[in-house]
Amino acid sequence: MNAQPPSPRTEVRRKPDRGHYDAETIHAIIDAAFLCHIAFTDAQGTHCLPTACWRDGDFLYIHGAKSSRLIEVLQASEAAVCITHLDGLVMARAAKYHSMNYRSVVIYGRFAAIEQEADKAAAMAAFLEHVSPGRMPHIRPPSPAELAGLRLLRLPLQEAAAKIRTGGPQDRPEDLPIPVWAGVIPLAQQAGVPLAETGCADFPPPALPPALHEAALP
Repeated sequence: MNAQPPSPRTEVRRKPDRGHYDAETIHAIIDAAFLCHIAFTDAQGTHCLPTACWRDGDFLYIHGAKSSRLIEVLQASEAAVCITHLDGLVMARAAKYHSMNYRSVVIYGRFAAIEQEADKAAAMAAFLEHVSPGRMPHIRPPSPAELAGLRLLRLPLQEAAAKIRTGGPQDRPEDLPIPVWAGVIPLAQQAGVPLAETGCADFPPPALPPALHEAALP
C-alpha cells in the first residue's frame, strides 16, 4: 500500500494491500480514461451517469450543456466519481478463485464551475490534447458564444483512492492438480482503423493518446 488514505471513506478495506493513495498512481489511472461514472443524489433519488472526463493538474474535469441537470446538481451536493480499467480475465482452477485484473480510482467531493472564458478555453484545449495530442492547432477553437453555452466543472483530487489487482489466479494447493487451463487473458483498450469523413481521406489521421493501442492496418 502506498501513502495513507486522505479520509476514512477513501480507505480500501476489502483487500487493503491493493489500495494506493499516491498522486502518481491516481493520476496515471485517470489519464488513461476517457469516461467516468458519477454517482449523486437529488430529490428524485440516487443516480450514476457516465460522462467524458480528463485531468489537468490536481483536478478532474467534465463538461456539459449550460442547461444540464447533472451540471446543476453536481454544484449543489457532493458526488462520488469512479474510473475503472479492465486489464485481464483471471482464470483459476476453482470457480471461486476466478477474478479480474483492473485499475480503478474513486474520487469524492463537490464539483465547482469554471466561469472565466480564458479558463474555459484552456480547459477545452486540455480536453482535446487528452483525446488527440497535437490536434488543437489544426482545428477551429471554440467561439466566445460556444464557450458561453458550455458549462465546465472540476473536482479536486484531494480525496481519492486507487485500487489495483495484478497477477494470476490464487488457487489453493489442493486444486493445482486439476487438469484445466489456468492463467490470465490480457485485455486492452484499442483504437480501430480510422474512418475518414468525405473529403478528408487525403489528410493524416489524428494522433492517438497514449492510453489507446492502435489497431493493425489491413
